[in-house]
Parts: sequence; C-alpha cells; structure tokens
Amino acid sequence: MFFDDERSNRLRPQILTELVGQYMNDAERARLYGLPETTRIRERAKIVSPENLTIGEHCWIGEGATLDASGGLEIGEHTSIGLNTLVFTHSSWLANMALQNHSGSDLIERKPVKIGKGCFIGGLVVIMAGVTIGDFATVQPNSVVAKDVPERSLVAGNPARVFQRYDEDYIQSEIARVRAENERRRDIAARRGDNPTAWGAPGGRFDPDPE
Repeated sequence: MFFDDERSNRLRPQILTELVGQYMNDAERARLYGLPETTRIRERAKIVSPENLTIGEHCWIGEGATLDASGGLEIGEHTSIGLNTLVFTHSSWLANMALQNHSGSDLIERKPVKIGKGCFIGGLVVIMAGVTIGDFATVQPNSVVAKDVPERSLVAGNPARVFQRYDEDYIQSEIARVRAENERRRDIAARRGDNPTAWGAPGGRFDPDPE
C-alpha cells in the first residue's frame, strides 16, 4: 500500500504532521510547525518546505491557505494571510511547455517571495513567485499579485494594481475612529446587560446615539 522509496519517505513526515495538526487549535498547530509562539495557523493551512519559511511574531494564517516556501518565503511580523490564499515561490510552467513535468524535473524555477510587516493579505489571493510586498500593504480579496507592491498601499484586481496609498497619519486617524466606536458599543452593551466581548467590537445592532 505504501511506497518505500526516497520521495515517499521524504514526504511522509510532512503528511503525518498535517494530519496530526487537524486535531489542534491554531496556537498548538503553530507550535507543531515550529512557528513563533504568538503566530496562529488555522485548519487546513499548508506549508510547503517549512524549513525555508521565515515568519515574524503575531502573524495569522487563515484556513486553507497554502504557503509554498520551497523557493524561500519571508513574512514580517503582525501580518495576516487570508483564507485559501496561495503563495507561490516556484513554477513548473517551463516543465509543462517542454513536456518534462516529471518528478524531479530540472525545469522547475524558484524565486523567493517577501511579504513585509503589518500587511493584510485578503482571502483567495494568489501571490506569484518573485514578488515583494512592502510593509503595511493591503491586498484585497480575490487579487492576483504578479508584480511588487509598494509599502503603505492598497492593491486589488487581476492583475493587482494600486488603488490607494496611505500614510501614518491616516492609520492613526483610523485607529482613533475604531477605538472610539468600539468603546461606544461596549458602553451600550454594558448598559443593556450583554455579555462582554473579549476582543474587538461587540456584535449585534448598535444604532447611533440619539442627539
């Protein structure tokens, strides 16, 4: 039933690690993969060649994401990778064109990917090999990133292009806005006896305060 060859024996430990990981929570799974203690990795996420992955503290990897680190992958601190996002650091295109798409083909091309710190990568994003995404960048869901993304920019589309640039003043104003709104909601929730929320804004309906 099981092959006893070099390739099978090399792949089997990672297969077993992924199987065991499905029964863990996101923090336990990160520890199993040898990721930083503050990183969380959700169910069905996969890391190819984890030995070539460098990832910072407080990162989040969503359900079903695939991180191909075979060509080298660096992810900065406080970055989130959305659900079912695909990060590629290799391509078999030339092997397919040459009809040499066999295991161990010497036509596989690898290029490293770097994703900066403080980035938000939405769900169902595809990041192609060789791309660098700058610090504090936002990639909207369903985008295909084939070229470098500048820092402090929002990109979207297929292929992804820049739609917005923002500076630190803008981020600080958004921080103040969200914290004020969350505080308002927590105050309303407390007055009506709702259970407190451990993080973020309380859920439910919160009409604007009457004048």
